[in-house]
Amino acid sequence: MSGRPRSIDREKLLDAAEAIVAAEGAAGLSFGALAKAAGVTRGGVQYAFGTKENLIRAMVDRWSDSFETDVLGGLGPDPTPQAVVQSHVRANVATADADFARSAMMMTAIFQSPDQVAETRAWYDRRLGGLDVSRPEDRDAAIAFLASEGVFFLKSFGLIGLDDAAWQQIFDGISRLAGGQGDKEP
Repeated sequence: MSGRPRSIDREKLLDAAEAIVAAEGAAGLSFGALAKAAGVTRGGVQYAFGTKENLIRAMVDRWSDSFETDVLGGLGPDPTPQAVVQSHVRANVATADADFARSAMMMTAIFQSPDQVAETRAWYDRRLGGLDVSRPEDRDAAIAFLASEGVFFLKSFGLIGLDDAAWQQIFDGISRLAGGQGDKEP
């Protein structure tokens, strides 16, 4: 042995952690299970994340950073709160079916940790914070945002069966309400 520590690929560990949660639920995620799945030592997993809470935080951060990139990617510097909400609705529409399962898994992981719940609540407060709901257009944007999240959650958890056409029609209506580019009113 060269004495040089083996490098730990955090992204590989996060991929393996997501696979465990997808297959066994959040309760199946442990440092031991992750070490076995990733082919590293338990100490290597602990070195990479420190605690299970930090592992869950890293999983959620990676997922939310990816979504935030989708939302903010084409908006340019200093977008208006309304533009962010419109882009958020579009990002929800563009979510691939495979991503719904991942989203449900991440949301389940969030509920395992009071800190993650608090951070998620703060994120939602920031997302809606720039809207003045006493103004009709901002109120409509807030309603559209909440509606898109509701439909997204229902679809992610498999609690609603929408075919692609119905999904698109619903989000076109939500997009219109948000002030976005949805199809014209029939």
